[in-house]
This record gives sequence, structure tokens and C-alpha cells, in this order.
Amino acid sequence: QVQLVESGGGLVQAGGSLRLSCAVAGPVFRTNAMGWYRQAPGKQRELVATITRGGETNVVDSVKGRFTISRDNAKNTVYLQMNSLKPEDTAVYYCTADLLRWGSYSPSDYWGQGTQVTVSS
Repeated sequence: QVQLVESGGGLVQAGGSLRLSCAVAGPVFRTNAMGWYRQAPGKQRELVATITRGGETNVVDSVKGRFTISRDNAKNTVYLQMNSLKPEDTAVYYCTADLLRWGSYSPSDYWGQGTQVTVSS
């Protein structure tokens, strides 16, 4: 069974930093693009950042210059370094991966369980 296991969330003061990790576990042949989304209370889930297998990144304007996405293909892990955090960054953060399972013919999207990030003012 394929799982995306997230870690690194927590409570931090405004201006602080957190680093989220998301490791892919299970029978995976290849992991393609990976990314992070977030969902604040009462709001829709929104894209934060994506990264291709080759390392090309895309970061939304609201976090550009503060958040950095990276990955380690050998560890099948994606990271989100969050600096200069603001109260409006408070949300549940979800990782996602487009991956091909062993025995499958086409890739599918998988999601982590989410990790809470709370930024106090």
C-alpha cells in the first residue's frame, strides 16, 4: 500500500520557520511531480508549491521568497521550507505525489494525511 507520510508541522510565532517533510512509502516504481497544498479553516484547499522529478519548481505568489520546495529522489521525499511565517499561513498542509505503483500501467495522484501549521501573532 502506498502512503505519503508527512511530518514537521507545529506551532510557531510569526516570523519563525518550519520545515515540512513528506516521504513516499510502499511499492512505488517511479515518483513524478510532487507538491504541497494547504487548507485554512473555512477556505478551499489551495496550491502552495510544486516540483518536478527533475527539480523544476513553481511557488505561488503569496509565499514566493518565503517558502522553498525541494526533493530528494533517492529518499522519495519532498520538503517545504517555510520562513518568515505569517498568521495567514496557518492551515493544514498536504503533500501530493503523482506516482506509478509497481504493477500499474499509469500514474495516479496520492495525498498525505495533512499536518497542521499554526502561526501565532
